Amino acid sequence: MRLFVAIPLKGKMGKTVTGVQDAFRAQGVGGAYVPAENLHITLAFIGEYSDPDFVLEVMEGLSFSAFDVSMDRLGCFDDLWWTGFSDSAALEKLARELRHALAKAGIPYDKTKFKPHVSFLRRAKMREGKQLAVNFKAAGMKVDCISLMRSDRGKNGMIYTELGTVYAL
Repeated sequence: MRLFVAIPLKGKMGKTVTGVQDAFRAQGVGGAYVPAENLHITLAFIGEYSDPDFVLEVMEGLSFSAFDVSMDRLGCFDDLWWTGFSDSAALEKLARELRHALAKAGIPYDKTKFKPHVSFLRRAKMREGKQLAVNFKAAGMKVDCISLMRSDRGKNGMIYTELGTVYAL
């Protein structure tokens, strides 16, 4: 099964991202919008791995305190749109410790440098010559848990299923 470890979006931060999606739609931007329930910050993408219980066991060995993060910008890579985050030593540390624990346990993961973001639109199709006008306001959130997620391809896009959650101390 295809797995990843993520921080699900909650409260105001989730509403901010869906508000940006609504603004894009209102301006005629097409593409594959990520459903609100799928919005997350990926800490580690594991990919195909057959033992989610072992991954959860490794995650449960982590010790972290709740901390705040702040989403403060929009960006895009070609046709992928995302929201980015202010520097957060606590978020960087959590990602680093998680990845170290996965590696120590022999669980493979994508070693691409961690860049905290939330992808909200894939394969964006903009009207030619159209400038986007989006009123984006920074939003904060308390990170108090991380989740092991399974990713399945459905007929209308990806379906994410939470397999387990580890809470901050």
